[in-house]
Amino acid sequence: MEKVIDARGLSCPQPVVLTKKGLEESDQVTTIVDNDVAVENVKKLAKSKGCTVQVDEKEGAYYLRIAKSCDACQDAAEEKESVAVLITNNLFGKGDEELGKTLMKSFLYALTQIDNIGCLIFMNSGVLLTTKGSEVLDLLKAEEENGVDVLSCGTCLDYYDLKDRLAVGKVTNMYAVVELLASAARTITM
Repeated sequence: MEKVIDARGLSCPQPVVLTKKGLEESDQVTTIVDNDVAVENVKKLAKSKGCTVQVDEKEGAYYLRIAKSCDACQDAAEEKESVAVLITNNLFGKGDEELGKTLMKSFLYALTQIDNIGCLIFMNSGVLLTTKGSEVLDLLKAEEENGVDVLSCGTCLDYYDLKDRLAVGKVTNMYAVVELLASAARTITM
């Protein structure tokens, strides 16, 4: 049975996340989006899952018809290797602070939708994300509940005088961080 996902008006990464969930429930998904970026992102997801995708445009909306083409596109077909994510800033990228906060929240939300994240390591001003008052605590707590290690640099917490405000995860040190990064199958550094 085909699943239809209306993702018009939703910002990144919502159309991709909803499509991924739809593919977990059905062999055929039609995702409706209203911008070129969402079209490309959903197409990339479909292709990464081994699915076929057809795009039709009607009245300013794009209809992406996605079909699982074989057993190879099933998520359980392959064992995924663990990824370590190193976050060294409380903002995503350089530039406008509000945009940096928005992008970081989107990035962390997208990580909650990935199954093979082994640990999130927060250093420098990245530790501001793991302490009381952070706008992303709910996302980080969800990751921790899903078995992801959430680790904050003790030296960094001390530097920002935040050790007593840690709200999620555990305190770590530089040696442990280097060991984790060296032993991870893949790393993402921000």
